[in-house]
Amino acid sequence: MIAMRSLIALASLIISSGIISCATSHPPSPAAAPAGALADGDTAAADTAVDAARVAATAPYPKGAEGKLIAYGHDIVTKTPALMGPYVRAGMSCEACHNGAGRKPHAGSLLGVYAKFPQWNKRSHRFIALQDRLAECFLYSMNGRPPAYDSREMIALTAYIAFLSRGAKVGEGFSGQGLVAITAPRKPNVAAGAKIYGQKCAACHAADGNGNNGAFPPLWGAKSFNNGAGMHRLATMAAFVRYNMPYGGPPNALAAQDAYDVSAYVLSHPRPKFLATQTIAFPPQPAGRY
Repeated sequence: MIAMRSLIALASLIISSGIISCATSHPPSPAAAPAGALADGDTAAADTAVDAARVAATAPYPKGAEGKLIAYGHDIVTKTPALMGPYVRAGMSCEACHNGAGRKPHAGSLLGVYAKFPQWNKRSHRFIALQDRLAECFLYSMNGRPPAYDSREMIALTAYIAFLSRGAKVGEGFSGQGLVAITAPRKPNVAAGAKIYGQKCAACHAADGNGNNGAFPPLWGAKSFNNGAGMHRLATMAAFVRYNMPYGGPPNALAAQDAYDVSAYVLSHPRPKFLATQTIAFPPQPAGRY
């Protein structure tokens, strides 16, 4: 089991570490199920969270400096542009892809995530620490740059996710938290998706996809996430949309086909491109700091 204080101490020592570019007129083809997704129709796993995860999601923060650090990590997740302005260019918070500040199952849940690191990363073809994964979020979903791994911001984010992972088995995390994979009976239809977007999505995300004054995130355009983000994957976005949208409604309010169609419509619009050749460097520190 994970001990909170040892996790934060480890986080301080590890100093190594939500949709596309201009799309064609053809909708993206359905991709493989998101990594860690639950099987379509697995209602028992999809609708029942582990008791330990519920405890981790609802427990009060500890008192003192530790609790303040965890609370700061929570605030970064929910108020990202305000607190991380120099590091983000997207007009959204982390919470856009991690609903409920990462405490909601099947909605980008962060519950138990700390216990799954280090882990193999297919994108970078290497084992990565949690800080590396957070750096990816800043680079892709926030279309920005990551803070230094030993910065107060990165340590606070790590501490918050560690707090949400108390009781999780190392190497496994909590079950019943991932996206619920879905399949569409037909090829996604952008035109059909446009109609669904107008009926179900535009009230919050605006007809032009630019969002609503920070209350709801932009889904395309210059202030949205770039084409390296996880939501750039059609299967990922469709799974997220079906379980969590329209916002405030019950899970699976949209049919699987509708979720794919509206996701394909969103993905058919232009967005920032990820620049893989950019250099990421952190300020050097004197050895005495460690």
